[in-house]
Amino acid sequence: MGSPVSAVGPLNGVVTVGTDHHRFDRLMDWLERWNAGNPGAVRWIVQHGSSRPMSGADGFGMKPRAELLELLADADVVVTQGGPGGIMDSRICGTVPIVVPRLARLNEVVDDHQVAFVQQLARNGLLVAAHSEAELHAALDRAVLDPASLAVGPGASDVSQTVARFAAVVGQLLASKPARVGFRRTARSAR
Repeated sequence: MGSPVSAVGPLNGVVTVGTDHHRFDRLMDWLERWNAGNPGAVRWIVQHGSSRPMSGADGFGMKPRAELLELLADADVVVTQGGPGGIMDSRICGTVPIVVPRLARLNEVVDDHQVAFVQQLARNGLLVAAHSEAELHAALDRAVLDPASLAVGPGASDVSQTVARFAAVVGQLLASKPARVGFRRTARSAR
């Protein structure tokens, strides 16, 4: 089976592991193996934090958030850990992220909160979850073949639309007349 090749040339990719002091070298290993089978498919810029730098990619430990947002805004594909910051920043900048949650048993994080968080957001279509190397590679293959598949839909990250939906739900709840429930405390029931 051949490597996927983008019809638009090399994609711009950003990897971010966040600011946690735990290393996330597993993600670097998985990405390096994918790159070896797909040379030149993606030009990666990697925020590796305390993890080892990814070979074959430009990288840095940390940058001011504004600079990272600029990189995310220029990205065709974003791979991030399962923290809310990277996920939401990616979406705000227009890309549905491919997310690999850190695992406590591998000493990548203190507990498995990222696993549950990523599963919930994936069920809601807010990210592409990759719990294994094979899932990450498949997601990257799809991204290269169809970069538009990772574009955030129009208005999907628009906070005003979310607020409006929430207001409508609250308005419906306030407008409905709940059944009156009587509660009377008697001397006997209070004992």
